[in-house]
Amino acid sequence: MAPLPTEVVQALQQRVDAACANQETGIPGTAVVVVDREGRELFAHAAGKRGYGSKEPMTLDNIFWIASCTKMVVGVACMQLVEQGKLALDDAAQVESLCPELKDLKVLQDDGTLVEKKRGITLRMLLSHTAGFGYTFFNEKLRDYSKPIGYDEFSGHVSDMLQPLVFQPGEGWQYGLGIDWAGVCLERVTGLSLNDYLHQNIFEPLGLKNISMFPTASMKARLAYMNQRAPNGQLSGRDHVLRRPLIVESESDIKSCFNSGGAGCFARPQDYCQILATLLNNGTSPTTGKTLLRKETVDEMFRNQIPEFPNFATQGIPASKPDLTNPIPNLYPAPQGGTQGWGLTFMLTGGATGRSPGTAHWAGLPNSWWWCDRENGVAGMVCTQILPFADAQVLGLWADVETQVYRALGKVN
Repeated sequence: MAPLPTEVVQALQQRVDAACANQETGIPGTAVVVVDREGRELFAHAAGKRGYGSKEPMTLDNIFWIASCTKMVVGVACMQLVEQGKLALDDAAQVESLCPELKDLKVLQDDGTLVEKKRGITLRMLLSHTAGFGYTFFNEKLRDYSKPIGYDEFSGHVSDMLQPLVFQPGEGWQYGLGIDWAGVCLERVTGLSLNDYLHQNIFEPLGLKNISMFPTASMKARLAYMNQRAPNGQLSGRDHVLRRPLIVESESDIKSCFNSGGAGCFARPQDYCQILATLLNNGTSPTTGKTLLRKETVDEMFRNQIPEFPNFATQGIPASKPDLTNPIPNLYPAPQGGTQGWGLTFMLTGGATGRSPGTAHWAGLPNSWWWCDRENGVAGMVCTQILPFADAQVLGLWADVETQVYRALGKVN
């Protein structure tokens, strides 16, 4: 793909800079990266400050907690093992032998009672959010059931992952802990920690040194600050949400810390975008030449796994824990007459920005958003560290960046 015209790059820089101009009620700091299928950066720019109240500028070398952007990476890892015949997508007996904790899970009813589950959980269900797991910050029924102690999905303790299901396996779609359990399956079939597996089989083959579940001292020294937006728009600083991986030091503490396949990675956005470029390039890194997945496996990841739930995106997500998320009535506005789906770990949808109908995208809780358009050969990421999730200003920035990129590619008027 040809480089973006200079005036487009300048316009994008101006838009990103403007988003961070007001340090009280704007975006405190962001990094935005766009790549093509050759792995070239069409755009890479950081703006604002390292965090609210900081005097340090945000840079492209700052490290972000990417939260649920981790899910795609773990999906790639699981599909490597599917290719090798070590994991199967549709073998519930295998999943429940690797994770006996899932065998006896109960299903939480609306009245707070628990009933037996009717069928086993498969890896495909875990990767497509149809196993029945939820998140307490997105599900009021689950939140209320867990009182008075509550569940903390970011505690670094596996006990917080032992939650009841919110529907019978295979009978609905709900965003939740499924990919955390897919990561546990991976650990138990390989004998490696999830973090070690990702380093050996994804990060190192792609030459990525700034992405990990346990950041190095150098990465921690560059960690972007976490920020909170009040309902009136005012920003403030706040403690980090995923603290345990940032403070464990001894080998035994690291080993006891849960490796979260759903939310565990810290990364420099440029590193993450090289994984997106590998998906654009059908599973082979355009920069190192190493193959992570076969093309047909990538095709399967980008195939809609839930045609029986066409309205999953509009069922709405409540602000169950308002410090962590805003209410989300629609996961992504559907294009006129367009269909939406869920692949293996991410949403599939076209949209008004100019993206193709089969474009993958997803996000991380502190308002980091990525997209990957194989048809048009372009992918990108907008990273911030703002809570609660679904911040209107970050969503607006992401939409504007995408639109300007597609306009330059001639895909939108």
